[in-house]
Amino acid sequence: MATTNTLRPAADLSRIRPVRSRETSLSLFPHAARHGNDDNACGASAPTPAPNRGTKPAAELVGIARLAASSPCADTKRGTEYFILPVRSIINRCDSPRVPFNYTINPYRGCEFGCHYCYARYTHEFMELDGSEFETKIYAKRDAALLVARDLENPRLDGEHIAIGAATDPYQPAEREFGVTRSILEKMAERSGLSVSITTKSDQVLRDLDLLKRIAEKSSISVNLSITTMRTRLARLLEPRAPRPDLRMGAVKALRAAGISAGVLAMPIVPGITDAQGDLEELVRSARDADAQWVGARVLYLMPAAQKQFLPFVQAKFPRLARQYDEWYRRNNGAPQAYTEEITQRFAELRKKYGINSRPSVPIRPPGEMPQMSLGLTQVEETKVPAPAHPEFKHLPGMPALQ
Repeated sequence: MATTNTLRPAADLSRIRPVRSRETSLSLFPHAARHGNDDNACGASAPTPAPNRGTKPAAELVGIARLAASSPCADTKRGTEYFILPVRSIINRCDSPRVPFNYTINPYRGCEFGCHYCYARYTHEFMELDGSEFETKIYAKRDAALLVARDLENPRLDGEHIAIGAATDPYQPAEREFGVTRSILEKMAERSGLSVSITTKSDQVLRDLDLLKRIAEKSSISVNLSITTMRTRLARLLEPRAPRPDLRMGAVKALRAAGISAGVLAMPIVPGITDAQGDLEELVRSARDADAQWVGARVLYLMPAAQKQFLPFVQAKFPRLARQYDEWYRRNNGAPQAYTEEITQRFAELRKKYGINSRPSVPIRPPGEMPQMSLGLTQVEETKVPAPAHPEFKHLPGMPALQ
């Protein structure tokens, strides 16, 4: 059945539009140059350019790869290409044991923020693209409003939580042009009894505050601002095109002032780079001051596609960390259990000190509606990677010695 484009009217898809140094606590990487002590290591960098590579003939492509290959280019700017991707549905089932929900919405494929550590780079491989093209080839999903309205009629979604932005940021720069996220929220605002969360690194979420308020009147909705560090230069190095940390924290404060449930996700904690005790305390204290209702945390996890991007980045910007990262992440994709447990303990102490929760509380639904599932963010203590037999790092005071 033919459909019409339902994206924001302002986005006409038919035409192409032309730190300073500071004292830090003892690191779990005690012999490495600490972040903040090397100004050169904190310089801003642009996302890695996509390599010039060949592709399979269109006749050999199937599924999402074939759709991506046939997607028209809608715009090119800032070294990034934007495409309009035809899809069959907007709400997708997620079977990963690492997340506490079963259904997700990602309005875009790819993310222009270009976070060097992003785990979702592997999703571009489904389209026969390299993970390095994750921030230079962005796909806006076509007919999102029509499709989400249809998907929400599915009785299987009754009582299920829907996470928006689980893989790619719904408020990346493309949203200003295409408005896919807003078109989805407009349809959600017409319904009642939904359970929805949004995760983003952008204060642009405030542009949709009117819709968030409307949704909150009849459904439960919460917003997670992803903030890995409060240090502007370090954040620019790790997340080249994402808004500044203070702007993100300011968005938390504005959301809370408007009555929207909101909190902070310190995900990922990047070993040896964002894990200094003083930096973690500044993050939690800033969240408290912004009236955040929770601070969730998770240690860096690198799938193979992310390793290809992040490990060379560490070698170039933090060379004294490179060997330790190679030993930890090429073996298990994650940090040893002892490290995750130490980070867990640190956050437990900081949350207690500043009187803040670790995860969203269960919102109360309107009378007569189906009760919501408990939305528990997967914490670092629930993501345990077996420690190597003889890990070569010096434990912090209080960390159990490894035998």
